[in-house]
Parts: sequence; C-alpha cells; structure tokens
Amino acid sequence: MAMQAVQDHKVSVALACRTFSISETCYRYGRKLGSENEDIADWLLRLTTARKAWGFGLCFLYLRNIKGFGWNHKRVYRIYRDLELNLRIKPRKRLVRERPEPLAVPEQPNQTWSMDFMADQLSDGRSFRTLNVIDDFNREGLGIEVDFSLPAERVVRSLNRIIEWRGKPGIIRVDNGPEYISGTLLAWAEKRNIIIAHIQPGKPQQNAYIERYNRTVRHEWLGCFMFDTITEVQDHATRWLWTYNNDRPNMAIGGITPRQKLKMAA
Repeated sequence: MAMQAVQDHKVSVALACRTFSISETCYRYGRKLGSENEDIADWLLRLTTARKAWGFGLCFLYLRNIKGFGWNHKRVYRIYRDLELNLRIKPRKRLVRERPEPLAVPEQPNQTWSMDFMADQLSDGRSFRTLNVIDDFNREGLGIEVDFSLPAERVVRSLNRIIEWRGKPGIIRVDNGPEYISGTLLAWAEKRNIIIAHIQPGKPQQNAYIERYNRTVRHEWLGCFMFDTITEVQDHATRWLWTYNNDRPNMAIGGITPRQKLKMAA
C-alpha cells in the first residue's frame, strides 16, 4: 500500500511509511536470491535433463538422500516450479475396482523374489521379450534378460546366474505364463528347494511389486527409445539397472535406493 501511495499519489516515501506504520528499511527491502538458489536450479536442470522421466519427488529425494543436501522441500519445489520443470501428465479415467489385500512385505533379502515378462519391438518390427527379476524386500532389480525368445530353459539359466552372486531365494512369485508352469522350471525349483508361488489367474495385483517395477521399466527407458538390435536393448537394460539400484530413490522403500536398503539390512 505504501508503494502504491508513492507511485500513484506522488507522496514522499517518509510520509507513506509513517501513514502505514512501516519503516523505510522495510519499504526499500528487496529480496536477494542467494547463490544457493542458483545451485539448486543448476541441480534440477541437470537432473531433469539426464532423467527425463523423473518428477519433483524423485529429484528432491535424490538431492536429499543420495547427495545429502539439506534444502527444504518447499524451497526446492518453488524453484522447480519457477523453472517450469513440471511433468505434463495426462489424467486417466480411474476404474472402480475392489480393494486388493495388501501384499506381505519380506523382512529380509532373498525371502521372496518376483519375476515377469515384458514385450516390445525393434525398429524393424521384430518382437522381443524381457525377463525382469526383483527382490521384493528392497525392490532391487536382480536382472533383465533380453531376447527374441525366452523359454523355460532360458529362465532357469538366468535364475542360476543370479543365484551365483545373490544367493538362493525362498520363494519366487510368478504369474501363470507357460514358462512358469512348465515342468522344467518346477523340477528345477524342487531340486533347489525353492517354492514357486503362482498368483491367481486374472489377478495381477497379487504380483504388484513386479508389476510396478515393469511400469518403471516401460516409462523410464523401454518406451523412450527405438532399438535396432537385441544387443542395444540388453546394453541399455544393464546400464539402466545399475542406475535403478544405486542412483534412483525409490518411494516405496522410504525414498532411498535399493542398494542403500540392502546395506541397512546387512
């Protein structure tokens, strides 16, 4: 009001300040953006350029939990909005579904794994598949196998390779695909004393951990690039998997990375 009185009615600054009971210091104050705000803006720009699928939540958790900055989330979000970095998300119509029973949360690594397939196409139209395996305890991606065909023998070989460095799981949760109900996989699991837990047909929510992981795979790299060869897909999958496990905060486990949660459980 004091500024308006000075500008519109041509009164002196001193008179306007006395009229509205404020000091001249307050009247003349101008907020100065510190160099720290420039650092925040620089970090946000670099993160959203390198990780185009990350929204504000992942960016803030990365800065706080991975890089250790103590910036207030309101301050970071204000700068995020000023830079117009908001993700444009098309709203989807929500279907009314019955509330599923909550999944059991494993209390230690290698207690329960989940695995599932995904499908996509190369640039020449040839279809390929990926086999995704995660540890439900810390949502760690244990492997992404890529090829034109992934029969039960290939699934077993991939699991053996993971077990060599990670250890044996107690349970592997799967759907009812032909690879998972084959005699080859069931005989392998019985020999290693591993339980193959099949979900009910038509109930993907019973395998929610891997379904949510598949969505991240699709959103952050599989659906973002056009690949020419299987080798390209496998190479990209391997590099993204390292980022997912070591550098990407996961909101489902408290905003830390899968590798951080694994270290906390050691």
